[in-house]
Amino acid sequence: MLKGLKKVMISGVEVLPIVEGGKGVAVSDGVSSGAFAEAGAVGTFSGVNCKLIDDNGNYIPLVYKGKTRIEKHRELIEYSIKAAISQAKIAWNKSKGKGRIHINVLWEMAACQEILHGVLEKTKGIVHGVTCGAGMPYKLAEIAAKYKVHYYPIVSSMRAMRALWKRSYEKNKEWLGGVVYEDPWLAGGHNGLSNSENPRQPEDPYPRVAELRKFMNEVGLHDTPIVMAGGVWYLRDWSHWLDNPEIGPIVFQYGTRPIVTKESPVSDEWKKKLLNLEKGDVFLNNFSPTGFYSSAVNNDYIRELDARGHRQIAYRTAPDNHLATPLALGPRGREVFVTPEDREKAEDWIAQGFTEGLKTPDDTLVFVTPEKAAEIRKDQVDCMGCLSHCRFSNWKDHDDYTTGKRPDPRSFCIQKTLQDIGIDHGDIDHNLMFSGHNAYKFRDDPFYKDGYIPSVKELVERIIAGD
Repeated sequence: MLKGLKKVMISGVEVLPIVEGGKGVAVSDGVSSGAFAEAGAVGTFSGVNCKLIDDNGNYIPLVYKGKTRIEKHRELIEYSIKAAISQAKIAWNKSKGKGRIHINVLWEMAACQEILHGVLEKTKGIVHGVTCGAGMPYKLAEIAAKYKVHYYPIVSSMRAMRALWKRSYEKNKEWLGGVVYEDPWLAGGHNGLSNSENPRQPEDPYPRVAELRKFMNEVGLHDTPIVMAGGVWYLRDWSHWLDNPEIGPIVFQYGTRPIVTKESPVSDEWKKKLLNLEKGDVFLNNFSPTGFYSSAVNNDYIRELDARGHRQIAYRTAPDNHLATPLALGPRGREVFVTPEDREKAEDWIAQGFTEGLKTPDDTLVFVTPEKAAEIRKDQVDCMGCLSHCRFSNWKDHDDYTTGKRPDPRSFCIQKTLQDIGIDHGDIDHNLMFSGHNAYKFRDDPFYKDGYIPSVKELVERIIAGD
């Protein structure tokens, strides 16, 4: 084991200071998380719309019977609870009672609180901790304490943790198992960038984590570990964090490297793609229907979204002092008003086949092909309410079930694409492929020479040795 690396108390048991990142839909499941726990570390399965596996090991897909969004939303919740319970049992059996098993959820996923209650009620003694990010999970502490499991909020700044502590966590500090600091520039999936932070100017995590530790010490959390997530590859590069009073007890979370393991449930094509990425192939984008920035592989799916946003102009339904040039759209020639320069752009796009002008919530038009327009409209109609708020479909999971804004065609149905690439092993070039920014290191890491794919046990041994 790397000098200075020590076991840490996590969820009531001393384990290796290694945590599997709880990746989204079907990318971290019971098999992969159980393998991490079996290796003496912390395994984390995703509780976000995971696969339901019956007692015979068969996958039971969700087939919607409801006709409305609300009806499908209720079906999704019920399925999600059953599916997460099935994955927890798989993880527990795989772990053979070793390590720890955590569930990862997104606070911005639909009915997060209801799903957590439903899962934790039926997995006592099996799930030891709850990791939660993508939002400000104030009620996470209350829910975890009710079921006597530890909770691990994901934050990207001391300010976020301070707000959570003062509003809620101080009352349930007994069950605060650790604080996950997720680098908002380098982590995969959704990123916690604030409005004051520049997505193109990454900051050194050390002073930000030291600031977090300083606050935690001030409120009596000296022994509560910080989990460093995002941008971690070789632990030898982090040796100055070990036995460091400015950092305190430290654990390292791995999200991207576990994707390329024998136990990982993703397709072989996905694994091969990660093994051959170059630096810069993963970048931050702002297309997600959640409204958060996210990090994904730059493939055809992302490029189409990017191009879609560039074919965009402002419009008015009635002329004003700035937008007064008429532009006829569609077979009926409905008229909107734009600038003279933008009419030239629009006519050029239309001539290229991007004949459909879709309205956005920001009073702009986005030009797409008729086929893409039909796909977007169908996906919006098919919305099953997987998020608490969705800018793509204008769904909201409470009150009047709408955000009150126009659906945004510049985004996409995240449930559809993540299900396709994760569960159905769909086309990796035409689906959203989340990844951490360090994925390019697969290519040069000698551990993966000639496309070698290790077991989770081999990966954990490699990591704790410093490599």
